[in-house]
Amino acid sequence: MRKLIFVLCLVVCGFSSNIDEYILASEYYKNNPKEKISSNDFIKIVDNKAIPIEKNKNNPIKIYMIYPGKQVSDYWRRSKKSFEARLNELGIKYELIDFFTKPSVEINKQINGLVSALSHNSNYLIFTLDAKKHFKFISAILNEKNPKLILQNITTPLKNLNLKQPFLYVGFDHIIGAEMLAKQYIKEIGINGKYAVLYGSQGYVSQMRGDKFITYLNKNTNLKLVDRYYTDFNKEKAKLATYDLLENHKNLKFIYACSTDIALGVVEVLKEKGLLDKIKVNGWGGGSAELKAIRDKELDFTVMRMNDDNGVAMAEAIKLDLQNNSNKVPLIYSGDFKLVHKNMDYKEIEKLKDKAFRYSNK
Repeated sequence: MRKLIFVLCLVVCGFSSNIDEYILASEYYKNNPKEKISSNDFIKIVDNKAIPIEKNKNNPIKIYMIYPGKQVSDYWRRSKKSFEARLNELGIKYELIDFFTKPSVEINKQINGLVSALSHNSNYLIFTLDAKKHFKFISAILNEKNPKLILQNITTPLKNLNLKQPFLYVGFDHIIGAEMLAKQYIKEIGINGKYAVLYGSQGYVSQMRGDKFITYLNKNTNLKLVDRYYTDFNKEKAKLATYDLLENHKNLKFIYACSTDIALGVVEVLKEKGLLDKIKVNGWGGGSAELKAIRDKELDFTVMRMNDDNGVAMAEAIKLDLQNNSNKVPLIYSGDFKLVHKNMDYKEIEKLKDKAFRYSNK
C-alpha cells in the first residue's frame, strides 16, 4: 500500500501517459459477443424497479467517490444522488465519502482523495478518466486487490492497461453524442460554412467529443473548421475564447461546445453581441442549466443524457457483486441520449426530464 501511495504521489510530480488507445464499444462487442448479451441483460435491470438485496446480506461497504463536480453542469451531482437513492432502494448498507473537485485543474485534490480511499481500505472507488495523469492513477490502483474501480464518464475500454480492466466503465458514449450533434448541425445549417470548436481540457473527453465531431464533419460535409480553443471546461475561459473568435473570424455558422459550462459561456457572449440568432451553439448533456437555456431560446440544441441511469447502473453492479454475481456485470454500461432542440414542445422535454432525472429530481 505504501508503494502504491508513493506511485500516486509521483504522478502529481509529472508523470503522464498516452490515453489515445481505446476500444470502441462496437469493436469490443464484436470481439466479445457474450459481453453484448450481458450488457443487454444488465440494461433491463437498470431500466426496471429495484429488487432489494436479502436483508442483512451485506456488511456495510465503504465507497469513495472522486468527482470533477464543481461546475455548472449538474451531471456529477445528479449521478451521486441517483446512485445513493438506488443503493437505498436495494437495501445495501454503505458509507459514501465524496471528493468534489474542479474539472482538469485540481489534480492534487483528486490524488488526496485517492490516497484517502486507499488508506482507509475502501471497497469501491468511483473515479473518472480525462487528464493524462489519470491514466497513471488508474494503472496503479488496478494493481491492487481493493478497491474495485468504477470508471465513470468513459465507455471505451483502454487497450494499454497492462493489468486487469476496471470493475465497470459507466457513462454515456461521447462519440455517439458527438455524432448526434454533428447530424443536427448538418440538418440545420447544411454542408457548407465556417465553424469553431471549444474543447474542455487536453484529454479523453475533448478527444471523444471534439475530435470525433470534427472527423464526422470532415467525412460528411464541406464545413470548414477555422479555429479551436482549450478552455478547461471553464465558463470564463470559454467567454474569452468566444470574444477572440468573434474578433478574428467573420460569418461563423456555429460554435461547437464540448460541455455545459463552455456552451453557457458562449451563449453569454453571443447574447451580449446580439448574435444569438446568427451563430448557433449546442449544449452537451442536457442538464438543468442547458434545458433552461433551450427553453429561453438561447441554446439551439443539445444531446440529453438519461442522466440517472448511470447512478442506477453503479448501484446495481455493486449489488450483483455483493451477491457473488460479478460475472453478470458487463464491462461497459452506456446510457441513452435524446436530441433536444429549442423548437421542441416543452411538454415533450418535461417527459424526458421525468425519465432522465427519475431519482435526482426527488
